Amino acid sequence: MNKQEIINIIKAKAAGKIQYFENLIAETRASNNDTKSSMGDKYETGREMLQQEINNLQRQLNEVLNQQAVLQKITSDPSEKVQNGALVKTNKGLFYISASMGEIVFENQKIMTVSAESPLVKVMYGKKTGESFTVNSIHQTIENIW
Repeated sequence: MNKQEIINIIKAKAAGKIQYFENLIAETRASNNDTKSSMGDKYETGREMLQQEINNLQRQLNEVLNQQAVLQKITSDPSEKVQNGALVKTNKGLFYISASMGEIVFENQKIMTVSAESPLVKVMYGKKTGESFTVNSIHQTIENIW
């Protein structure tokens, strides 16, 4: 497995999400400026709702920016145990411990990107090839670590 290519895919996905949220915030701000009127409370309520939406989008953008910062620290160095930057194959699937960016497809294989803070990773953290663990009554065995 070429971990550097996987990292590049994940970084591109993060960059795409950042661009998406920045564009959405800009569009929402523009529509907020369009609602300025002296017609009274009805428009003030609408503007406040738009401002709350901008704040919500900003929080989501900040979360993706934090994930991007985590990705910048990840290297493609091989791993012998489950840790940040490890690509882990269990009997249930492939997991890349980095930032939680959802599922990616690499060389026709589905890889789930998961954060080191996730319950799954907390249980398997530090384990090596051949070791087993159980999460939510699902038993898994680590088959390989890159």
